[in-house]
Amino acid sequence: MQIATWNINSLNVRLPQLLEWLQAHPVDAIGLQELKLTDDKFPFMQLQDAGYQAVCHGQKTYNGVAILSRHPMRDVVRNIPGLDDEQARVIAATLDTPQGQVRLINCYFVNGQAPDSDKFTYKLRWLTALEAFVKAEMAQHPKLVLVGDFNVAPEDRDSFDPEGLRGTIHHTPEEREHFQRLLQLGLTDAFRMFEQPEKSFSWWDYRMLGFQKNRGLRIDHILVSDALKATTTGCVVDRAPRKNKQPSDHAPVVVTLG
Repeated sequence: MQIATWNINSLNVRLPQLLEWLQAHPVDAIGLQELKLTDDKFPFMQLQDAGYQAVCHGQKTYNGVAILSRHPMRDVVRNIPGLDDEQARVIAATLDTPQGQVRLINCYFVNGQAPDSDKFTYKLRWLTALEAFVKAEMAQHPKLVLVGDFNVAPEDRDSFDPEGLRGTIHHTPEEREHFQRLLQLGLTDAFRMFEQPEKSFSWWDYRMLGFQKNRGLRIDHILVSDALKATTTGCVVDRAPRKNKQPSDHAPVVVTLG
């Protein structure tokens, strides 16, 4: 079974790229972030024709998340229960797969802008609420996968310039501590379970030849619960879509579960 995550950075713009990628990589499920469209504009029919059912939580212009699955989905939750948040950032669903039930939580984490900004305060508050939500979900669903654009480079090796960017957004001690708290709940960073090439990133700025010079960050992650860790056989970043014409600035990440 394969589960992927991809910040698509506008589903309207990149639906053809998504459909092409899914045809070449028929993953069981994928979490999408930054849809940038409302639910009534979501391309349910095109995705159904491609073999995927979908649940979404969108909003106009910004944010938005969706889960696409080849398997039945149920018990859908949109946003973090109890958190007063107008941003469409979280969607969760239980997948009824041939390997059993898997709970998939897909998130578009708050960017945070800068450590001294109100948006950074919002990010830390949101992260605290997310941790409580994930903890409660894990208590009910031992087989759980948390995917998304985390907007956190958890270690120095996840940044093209760890010294120059130390303490800046995505690199702050506070953000990295919150990432560690998620791991402490009983989750494992699937990408780091395996030997990976140096300077493996999932996001590259559109400006200053960021992709061509590999000036990137690894901020898109897949975390697996202990019940799935033993069956995790691989995790990769697929850089190929970043070479497309008008690409997303993010690349898909794919985990393989035995």
